[in-house]
Amino acid sequence: MGGSATVKDPSSGDAVYVVQPTAGQYCGLSSVCTHAGCTVDPPKNGQLSCPCHGSRFDASTGAVLNGPAVKPLPKYTVTKDGDRLDLGAVQS
Repeated sequence: MGGSATVKDPSSGDAVYVVQPTAGQYCGLSSVCTHAGCTVDPPKNGQLSCPCHGSRFDASTGAVLNGPAVKPLPKYTVTKDGDRLDLGAVQS
């Protein structure tokens, strides 16, 4: 997995982690844990961890790896425009 960057969701102000699961492919993952709304830590070792209750999420997909969270992290579309990445809307 490539690196990550932190940006702000313009509508909510929440942090969004932009990740590169494979070369040239990008997605954004909400930093808000789906269990109790705590802020998850930035990606590390392929995972995002919630310091409040121990939920862990896959840093490539947002899928739950370990509860108590049962819903994945919301994903955002990310498009590349030249050297710039643009954060899109939350995917439903």
